[in-house]
Amino acid sequence: MPDEPEHRRRVIVEPGGPILVEGPVELVLPDGTTQHCDRFMVAVCACRRSKRFPLCDTSHRKRVRQDSAG
Repeated sequence: MPDEPEHRRRVIVEPGGPILVEGPVELVLPDGTTQHCDRFMVAVCACRRSKRFPLCDTSHRKRVRQDSAG
């Protein structure tokens, strides 16, 4: 709408972490369902390891132990 002031959401991409979006937000998932979050800052999972996907639960912080099989 030309008469409405421009409003931009701030999105912060954290290296190795979630995508932070200034809320509130409505997330549209691949299956077409929506999830509403009224927080002032929403952490969206970028690694898909979260048990609360699409919201981040800090699962990206867990490191898988690699055996040095030789």
